[in-house]
Amino acid sequence: MDIEEIRDILPHRYPFLLVDRIEELEAERIVGIKNVTINEPFFAGHFPDYPVMPGVLVVEAMAQVAGVLVLSQIADRKNKLVLLAGVDGAKFRKPVRPGDQLRIEMKLTKRKATLAKMYGTVTVDGVVVAEAEMFCVLADRPSPARPAP
Repeated sequence: MDIEEIRDILPHRYPFLLVDRIEELEAERIVGIKNVTINEPFFAGHFPDYPVMPGVLVVEAMAQVAGVLVLSQIADRKNKLVLLAGVDGAKFRKPVRPGDQLRIEMKLTKRKATLAKMYGTVTVDGVVVAEAEMFCVLADRPSPARPAP
């Protein structure tokens, strides 16, 4: 799945779209790619002398990959949002730096009508840099707000 197909599924946009490609997509498993570049806006302040991708954004990238899996299986996905409801056991094993390519693998461990529980790992060059269990809730997307007169 290329970036245009991802953009058709996820509502996120620059600078918060943190998935560049989906390499594998199965009923209960997905693998996504995030290319980390020095041009990422967060590197200007985190940290200028030793740029490191914030762990919360690594978790967000995992959640977005999970969101692609959940939304890709829903016919009326344009009317739905996948919201992160919880994160358990997040571990950050190594810093993520500019030039790294994150391979994000998420596995569905439990699914109900509006809830998905997933476990994921993030690797760089085959080395685990992060892992977490997360809970996602499927919600109705609100109607777009109308601009004030």
